[in-house]
Formats: sequence, C-alpha cells, structure tokens
Amino acid sequence: MSEAMQVNQAAGLHNLFSTARTQTQQDELDAFHQAASLRPVVPRARTTRTIAVAGGKGGVGKTTVAVNLAMAMAMAGRDVMLLDADMGVANVDVQLGLNPSRHIGHLLEGKCTLQDLIIPAQHGLKVIPGGSGIRRLAKMVNGEHAAVIRAFDDLIQPPDVLVVDSAAGVADNVAMFAAASDDVVIVVCDELASLTDAYALIKILAHDFGVRRFHIVANMVRQASDAKKLYEKLARVCGRFLDVALDYMGMVPHDEWLRQAIRRQGAVVDLWPSSRAAMGFKQLAGAVDTWGKPAYPDLGRIAFFSGQSAPAAGW
Repeated sequence: MSEAMQVNQAAGLHNLFSTARTQTQQDELDAFHQAASLRPVVPRARTTRTIAVAGGKGGVGKTTVAVNLAMAMAMAGRDVMLLDADMGVANVDVQLGLNPSRHIGHLLEGKCTLQDLIIPAQHGLKVIPGGSGIRRLAKMVNGEHAAVIRAFDDLIQPPDVLVVDSAAGVADNVAMFAAASDDVVIVVCDELASLTDAYALIKILAHDFGVRRFHIVANMVRQASDAKKLYEKLARVCGRFLDVALDYMGMVPHDEWLRQAIRRQGAVVDLWPSSRAAMGFKQLAGAVDTWGKPAYPDLGRIAFFSGQSAPAAGW
C-alpha cells in the first residue's frame, strides 16, 4: 500500500470517529469531568510527574515499554511507581514475575487503601497491580476510574514519577487515565493498523479531553530511519486534521534479548542492560528529563496528584 493510500485511510478515521456518543456514554463522561469538583483540594508541593503509556492497537508492545521505561528511570535513581491500568487483563505483574494478593478491585470495594496495594519490584520500582481475569474491573464505569485517580492524593509518600500502563484500544477508560496524566506517550509499530489506531486515540484525547501534546515511541523497528518514518507518517496526518503537537520521543529496536526478558519475567533493562533494546529504553528515560516541568492541571479537571500545588523542581 502506497504512503498516499495510508494517509487517506488514516484520514478516513476523521469521519469514522466523529460518530456521536450514546447518551449513556456522554452522561458518564460528563460525570467524570465533574468529579473533581466533589472533592476539596488541599494543595501540597507538586512532586510527581505522571506519564501515561498508550497505544491504540493491542500488540504494539505498550506494556513492555511501560515496564522498561519505569524500570530504567528507577535504575537512574528516580522514585518510580507503575500503575497497571489495563483493568481486567492486567499483566505488568506477570512481566515482572510478581504475585500480588490484592488488586484495584479490592480498593474499589473498600477492602484496602491504595497504599496497601503497592508491591516492590527490582531497583525500588513500586507496582500497583490492576487485576486480571476479573469481569468487574473490565466493566468499570467512569466514576470508578475517577475514584482510582483520586486515591493517589492519599499516598503517604508520592513518587517522583508515576507511569500508567493504559489498556489497548480507544475506549473511554483508556482516554480517562491518559487525560488524567501530565504526559501521554503513544507507542506505535510498523503496521498500518497501529498508526490508524494511534491517530484515533490522539483524536479522542484532543477533542474530548483537551490533550494537545503527545510523545511518540516507535517500537520493534529494525533501524532508526524506520522509526523516524513511522513518526513522520503519524505526524503528517495529525498535523493535517488535528490541533495537536507531536514529538519524537525515541525508538526501541527489534531485539531477541527483549523476547528473552519477557520469557524470564523481567525487564530487559535489568536483565541485559547492554542490549540494544535496553539502550533504547534508557534513551527514552533520558528523554523524559528534557520535557521540562509538568503543567499543573486545569481547575476542575480530575488528574493524578491534583492536590499537589506547584510544578516539580528539577524537571
């Protein structure tokens, strides 16, 4: 398929995703946006940057990117927390060889606090498991997403960085966790469906949630030039139809050591730190330091750590 045809197919999504929401979906979305006004905000120093990792299409390696990005930042000395927000089919714990006894469902049922859910991983990384094979979590409503997000205000010691591993797809639950974050990372691979689904997710986040900046990661590519081409295709279509800004965050090369790390239930940056994939993830972690200070969330918008009052120092 020619590049022109690819662009035209992606452009077709502009109409496909303009379909009006059902009244129920819109009511839930309105409730989500209004939830922040129901909780009094007691500001404290803003110390946490939140990074949502999303991908639109399943199979692009989104969770692997989230796990290794979080681990790379932890290995660099940051206090990092990783939330598995792929509710119902969560697998961050599997990738890291962890065996959690509780999950987000227990938080929503009032059986534990968010603090109780934290389990330690390598290099001081803290993981909050999402729960897998649990129908209720896969069917969470927007008020429950808001409750999970607000729970982070009550952590005893907020981390330097929270990485959020979002679910695949373009459903509201994906968009809500992403929109509640300071930064949104979109993972793409060398498949047309990956680019079209990434475009769809960016469009929803921009139109419905006001997200304007996106960091693009090209995953499982053979060489740097292939990664840049993927980014340029997506940036060209977004620039034509959407009022958003994209930047090229970096790439993760195709690497057999990464596959071996997944089989070993570990992060490649930890198990094989000199591998090509590990070096790619370390460069992604370094890119975060170039982003500048995270913006304080707009008044009335629900966000992770919304009780923190000012941008973090040192970013």
